[in-house]
Amino acid sequence: MATARAADGTEISYRVFGAADGEPLVLIMGLGADRWGWVRQWPALRRRFRLVALDNRGSGASGVPAGPYDLEVMAADVIAVMDAEGIGSAHVMGASLGGVLAQIVAIRHPARVRSLVLACTASRMKSWRRALFTEWIEIALTEGSRALAQENIRWVVAARHLRRLWPISPVVAPLIIRAPVPGVVAQLQALVDAPEAVGGYLGEIAVPTFVIVGSQDILTPVADSEELAEAIPDARLEVISSAAHGFMVMRAGRYNDAVGGFYDEILGSAAAAKP
Repeated sequence: MATARAADGTEISYRVFGAADGEPLVLIMGLGADRWGWVRQWPALRRRFRLVALDNRGSGASGVPAGPYDLEVMAADVIAVMDAEGIGSAHVMGASLGGVLAQIVAIRHPARVRSLVLACTASRMKSWRRALFTEWIEIALTEGSRALAQENIRWVVAARHLRRLWPISPVVAPLIIRAPVPGVVAQLQALVDAPEAVGGYLGEIAVPTFVIVGSQDILTPVADSEELAEAIPDARLEVISSAAHGFMVMRAGRYNDAVGGFYDEILGSAAAAKP
């Protein structure tokens, strides 16, 4: 485990592992989660890539500075990690909040991104989602992170899985949101305070982009991914059936196959283009 120092002095924790000679792939997890949110992707990715899995500020082993946070600052944290590892450019995969940060990285630092995977994410902060996140802030502040995690699980897990998991949700839910209350509240506030067009300038993204979403995602519904795929030139969209927002875990095999197919295509094309 290593740390990078952000511009404001916050320490951003990350882990590098996988194929030492592989192309770098930066993994950015979502709200309140840390690098362990990708654990079911690691075996499928580590054989091919040099993985850089980071904890966003406010979660995991990273620093928890006073909030609210700013999405632009959180995206700059990703660049700080890349700089600390001497990575000029990398493939970037982001989920949910991490997908928003990945969009910002690709727009603000186009030379640093080789490809994008945008999972269960959106480019616009719609009014209903802003209101929902405001409610979550209130839950976290008044009832604590465990109560927020149990509310969050309703939005992350597909209905058919929720029925099975609900009896043990007090145990399962805290594994989804692992950040302390100040950290998750500060992350939520960054989303609430974001402009309506969170990504912006998506038409300028010129790297291979794969947009992936679950058909039963109610937090970032399919329409959000359709907007992304339409706005980013030549982006591909895949909808995973019977999957919800947490499909990296609940439908990991299907997710890994879809993402693996995307990397087969773009890395195969890159290899064929070499003299």
